[in-house]
Amino acid sequence: QVQLVESGGGLVQAGGSLRLSCAVSGSIFSINAMAWYRQAPGKQRELVARITTGGYTNYPDSVKGRFTISRDNAKNTMYLRMNSLKPEDTAVYYCNTNPAGMSWGQGTQVTVSS
Repeated sequence: QVQLVESGGGLVQAGGSLRLSCAVSGSIFSINAMAWYRQAPGKQRELVARITTGGYTNYPDSVKGRFTISRDNAKNTMYLRMNSLKPEDTAVYYCNTNPAGMSWGQGTQVTVSS
């Protein structure tokens, strides 16, 4: 059974940085595009970063230039480096395949104070 385990969230002041990690068990990691998603209270879950197996990345305008997604295929681990954080980045962050096809993990809470 595939499991997705997110970690690295926390409370940070605006302008600060965090690095999230996503550990993936099972055999899906090396054959799927992966992505980070987030869900803020009262809002729909949204994609914030995507990376293909070959390392091609893309981001929505809201995080472009501030967030960097990366993956280590040998370790079945994906990362999200978040710089210049803003209060509107506050959300629970999740990882999944892209399109999202696995059961969602518990996510990791990111809170950015102003």
